[in-house]
Amino acid sequence: MDNKSNETDITIDGFTAYILIICSNSTIVCLIWIHKNLHEPMYIFIAALLVNSVLFSTAIYPKLLIDFLSEKPIISYPACLCQFFMYYTFLSSEYVLLSVMAYDRYVSICKPLQYPNIMTKTTISILLLLAWIVPACQILVAVLLNNKTICSFTLKGIFCNNALYKLPCERAKAITIYGVIVMINCVVFPLLFILFTYTKILIISYRSSRDVRKKAAQTCLPHLLVLISISFLGTYDVIIVRVQADLSKTARLIMTLQLLLYHPLFNPIIYGLKMKEISKYLKKFCPNK
Repeated sequence: MDNKSNETDITIDGFTAYILIICSNSTIVCLIWIHKNLHEPMYIFIAALLVNSVLFSTAIYPKLLIDFLSEKPIISYPACLCQFFMYYTFLSSEYVLLSVMAYDRYVSICKPLQYPNIMTKTTISILLLLAWIVPACQILVAVLLNNKTICSFTLKGIFCNNALYKLPCERAKAITIYGVIVMINCVVFPLLFILFTYTKILIISYRSSRDVRKKAAQTCLPHLLVLISISFLGTYDVIIVRVQADLSKTARLIMTLQLLLYHPLFNPIIYGLKMKEISKYLKKFCPNK
């Protein structure tokens, strides 16, 4: 009885968290959409990042909560592959979007006179499309490579992440090699690019006036905090697959929910509090009584 009560409480908390994620991210996106002075590349990329957070959570939360209420959670292999595809597509897209935002800040701070000519509407549209299409295409190939006869019908995890690779009868080396290639393309390269651009920004800011340093700190710090947050999530995803066999179902759910809750809620909080223009409209939207 106690276990059943605990599971129900966790499920209610998870559902509340999912609603909070949708509402908090959607609020910032709506503010950016409504106010024309926020129709700048930096804010458009922030809105795209927050939309990505909602899509990421939607790929996990609904099925996760339904499964936890079920006595015997079941998912078909094609549906599991679909969840795998959505989870890693949106996770990879976040790294790419953060690298796009780093490029935007680099051009804005290091090449301010060229900024309007470089960051045009066409450029913004292309960058946003690439941020979602490139990861989606690469993850789709991984899904197709993994669509083989399975011998194990028990997934040692609470949703379809890279534990899925343990289900087929034979794990081909091609899948392992391709997985490393995707990780390098969608995670390592964007991280290196972000570090490179922010190093350049730091050097230019140090040599410039106090106003430039202040602008760099105000606009770049939130992006770096979000980068640290998503890096924790990526690291957790790799580690949990190796240790989850020794964890109970409830322990796995609590650990996963904490991280899946922490990151999607972290984004709107950071951008809502740290970005001056967004914070200003947010205070008007939610006035203190």
